[in-house]
Amino acid sequence: MAKTKVAVLFGGASSEHDISLKSAAFVIENIPRDKYDVITIGITKKGRWLYYPGETSAIPTGEWEYDSDCVSAVLSPDPVHKGIITLENGEVVVKKIDVVFPVLHGRNGEDGTIQGLLDLAKIPYVGCGLLASAACMDKAVTHTILDYNGVHTAKWRQIFSHEMKQLQSRCSEIARELGYPLFIKPANSGSSIGVHRAENEEEMLAGVREAFSHDDKVIIEECITGRELEVAVFGYDAPFASFVGEISSCKEFYDFDAKYVLDGSQLSIPAELTLEKGREIQAEALRAYKAMGCKGLSRVDFFLKEDGEIIVNEINTMPGFTEISMYPKLMRHLGMKPTYLVDKLLEQALDSNDRRC
Repeated sequence: MAKTKVAVLFGGASSEHDISLKSAAFVIENIPRDKYDVITIGITKKGRWLYYPGETSAIPTGEWEYDSDCVSAVLSPDPVHKGIITLENGEVVVKKIDVVFPVLHGRNGEDGTIQGLLDLAKIPYVGCGLLASAACMDKAVTHTILDYNGVHTAKWRQIFSHEMKQLQSRCSEIARELGYPLFIKPANSGSSIGVHRAENEEEMLAGVREAFSHDDKVIIEECITGRELEVAVFGYDAPFASFVGEISSCKEFYDFDAKYVLDGSQLSIPAELTLEKGREIQAEALRAYKAMGCKGLSRVDFFLKEDGEIIVNEINTMPGFTEISMYPKLMRHLGMKPTYLVDKLLEQALDSNDRRC
């Protein structure tokens, strides 16, 4: 029986390029080779696509990009091809693909762009579709949808780049409404890239200007004091939620460095919660997941306030997939070891596509 051909996409023109490399290596190493043939396609920081036939060990370090066997690759939007087109030794080669695992974090990968291309090509893929991916990437859209569906989020406002001439007055207006301290975030950026905490107007103005270097829309949120909790959600028609995990950040807030650079943040699985509160948070994770139209997998992040109020912070449609990442750790706690988890993610992508067709 022929093996299923799976293409793993990694890298990407994103501020989270390097994390994608680490996640992809973890995913590739856990794809069952008795069931799947694996094709690896790397995307450079400048957006160039390369078919990479080399060793997985060269991916996390970035060395893969300089492998002499790399060749230019294009994912054809034409469903007739249903695969990757490469140019090898002067000849055009079509590599057929059955399913794609887009291990891409942040913009140009987790935001609906790759998902739309794969939809055009009629190739099934792991994870959320175009609309849910785009909506979850845009923090203002996430807030709007969750607020409408009665899912509690932090109080927030947004500023657009065309308002720069009135920036001081807009910031003053927002600060009066929300109060200090405030959190400033690019609307479309992942892993806390460009996020700042502001204690006063000077810090707020500086933070907003810096956030505009990442996006043309910035959101301002009230500061929520509470425990930082995360839930992994898995599934399509009948999704289920993992136990609740807790993060104890080694910094004032859980930014990019605390997640990936510094050694000191602690993950607790399961979090110390009453059974009732844990179930309440799991239910809220599923409510948020369904409200946003997610499928396949997502990680839902929360704040738990001292008074017991549950606040959804964000939803990651392609969460980190490294050895230390919360999503695979939470799923492992349910008994889904990485190889089993990756296999099931690929299986449900294929099954969902078959039923849709």
